[in-house]
This record gives sequence, C-alpha cells and structure tokens, in this order.
Amino acid sequence: MKTSTPLRRSATGVPPFLLVLGAVVSVQFGQAFGKQLFSAAGPLGVAALRLSLAAAVLLVLWRPQIPPGWRSRGLIIAFGAAIAAMNVVYLALPHLPVGVASTLQMLGPLSVALLASRRPRDVLWAALATLGVLLFCGPIGAPLPAIGVALALVSAAGMGCYLLLSHRVGSLSSDGSPLALAVACAAVIALPFGIVESGTALLSPAVLLAGLGIAVLSAVVPYSLEMAALRRIPPRVVGVLQSLEPAVGAAAGLLLLSELLAPSQVVALGCVTAASIGAVLTRAR
Repeated sequence: MKTSTPLRRSATGVPPFLLVLGAVVSVQFGQAFGKQLFSAAGPLGVAALRLSLAAAVLLVLWRPQIPPGWRSRGLIIAFGAAIAAMNVVYLALPHLPVGVASTLQMLGPLSVALLASRRPRDVLWAALATLGVLLFCGPIGAPLPAIGVALALVSAAGMGCYLLLSHRVGSLSSDGSPLALAVACAAVIALPFGIVESGTALLSPAVLLAGLGIAVLSAVVPYSLEMAALRRIPPRVVGVLQSLEPAVGAAAGLLLLSELLAPSQVVALGCVTAASIGAVLTRAR
C-alpha cells in the first residue's frame, strides 16, 4: 500500500493553514529584503536573481522530468508565465511602499473570487475593494505614481492566474516537480531583462549570496508551502489566508524599510483585505 501522502498531509504534521501563513510571511519579508538589494542589482536584476536561483534550488531538490503530453507541458509553461508576471511587483516597489504594492496585488485573487460568483452580495465586496483602490490612488486619497500602480496591477493579474493554475499544476505530480519546472520557465522569461539592466553586477559574490537568500525566502519556501497546502485544502481557503498579505507586507515594509503608510492607506489596506476575505468566505458558503 502506497503512503505517498505524508508530505501532502503535512510537512511533518504541520497543519495546512500554518503552511499558508508561513508562505505569506516568507514572501512578504522576502520582497522587503529584495527591495533593499535594488541599489546593487536593480529591480529587474533582483527579480531575475530571485527566479533563477529559486529555479536552481528547486531543480536540484526535485530533479523533475519533462512531463509527457503537450497539455501538461502547456500548463506548466502557463504557470511559469504567471509566476513571471507576479514578479513584476519588483518593478513597482521603487515607486510604492511594500504594503501598498501587496494590497494592489491582492486585487488579482479578489477578482478571481468575485468573477467566479454572480451573487448580489458580491457587489458589496466589489464596492469595498473599489473604495480601497480609491483611497490609494483615486480622488479620495493622495495620488500614487501611475507607473507603480500599473506595474502592481500587472502583478495582480499574474497572481490571479497563479491561483487559478496552482491547483491544477499541483495535481500533475505528488511532489514539487511541476513547481520546479514552472519556476525555471519563469526564470527563462525574467533573466534576459535582468542581464540587460544589471549586467555583470549579478555575478558579484555579495549580490549572488543576497539573491540566494531572497530566492529561498520569497520563492522556494512560499511556493513550496502553498503547493503543499493546496493539495490538502481548497483554493478558497488558501485565498482567505493569502488575504493577510497586505497587512504582513505593510509590517515588513515598516520593520525593514521604515515605510510608514498614511492613515488613508491603512484604511485602504483594510478595505481590500476585508473585501478579499469576505468574497472568499461567502463563496465558500
């Protein structure tokens, strides 16, 4: 009798909701550390290092084989493209605080949850999310740089696609092989842009070491924890827990970068977080 499920049941018995919370904390603090490296490698360079080194670690760890069939391969490539799009948030971070960028990112999963249901009550969550956006960058709140908002919304679209595809990709294998291949695809997309921006700075031992730490903290650990959790709990539950990312991102920005949010931005963060939690919970019911 096969017992291939212990890893899926836990990383040694850890409840799945703790895996998701661990992923949330890891990715947000990893992003804040990545922002600290911009002066040495630039946003594109940091994103390229993050994905390339994460891919290297995951490929060594899982030693995946290319799956048979174009359907499975296409799914992995699409998942890799979604991961690459999520990393556009690094281009937004020079213009936005980490907490603001993370909040705008959550509009992707929130849109997925709202579009999956046409119940009248979802209008409330859409209105709450819209209020949050207006408090951030509309006539109600202080204006944000348009380029930063646009880049964060591209990342949000990638995050929405990531959530839609992650459960299907996780079902391709009981281990992390599909994830390793998808991150490698994302690295292939991002690396040329990083080389163009940063050149030989990416080969500096100090930058490589810092990049490896960021890759592990913001990619290897959270992606692996999320994939393990998604094999055991529905995506809607993961979506509720991921709704905490803006708050954790704001905390990471404050602790590591001394980024203070304006009162209206704090209220906006709360609106988007509440809308995301409410949309996923009411859909679950």
